[in-house]
Amino acid sequence: PLLQVLRALSPSQRADVAVLVRRTPPQERAELQRRAAQWTGWSDAEQSRFSARAAAWDALPRAARDRQREEHAAWQSLPSRERAAVRTAAARFSALPPQQQQALREQFALLDRSEQRGWLLGPVLGADYAALQPLLAQLPPEEHAPLLQVLRALSPSQRADVAVLVRRTPPQERAELRRELLSTAAGSRAQWLWDRMGR
Repeated sequence: PLLQVLRALSPSQRADVAVLVRRTPPQERAELQRRAAQWTGWSDAEQSRFSARAAAWDALPRAARDRQREEHAAWQSLPSRERAAVRTAAARFSALPPQQQQALREQFALLDRSEQRGWLLGPVLGADYAALQPLLAQLPPEEHAPLLQVLRALSPSQRADVAVLVRRTPPQERAELRRELLSTAAGSRAQWLWDRMGR
């Protein structure tokens, strides 16, 4: 725990920590202070449980921690209606007989890792991921969230049209296709798709 670590430091080491804290940007410093206040507000049992969870996390292999971080970030980015759909699907899955659950796990394990990761986009885009993957490949970070938002706003048939356009578009021209899709106003996307499909 942080307080135990701080108590174990020499006076000069604590002074060094104080300097680092003062150099920390205000927003990050406020978050550190919030977490420290939360920690001190916990009972010994709560602190012990948290320390056990932290130790279990630290014991995981790096790849497992990275995968869990990716899954958590994907979950946080899902719209609330898709989270609700995932919760409903999870409840239905839990109600299945163990043999059926295992069969579904095995079926999922046979998917390519890229397709498995595609399902992190949620039930709407996950179902269309294989067809949309070339559009999402090598996506600049600043375009990631806006493109997912646009794709989620499209109807299933419009996403199918986008998938057709992606297949027709040479790889070197897909960035331009993405830019056009992103820059087209929501009310004009149906017409844009119609025009693009007719080329």
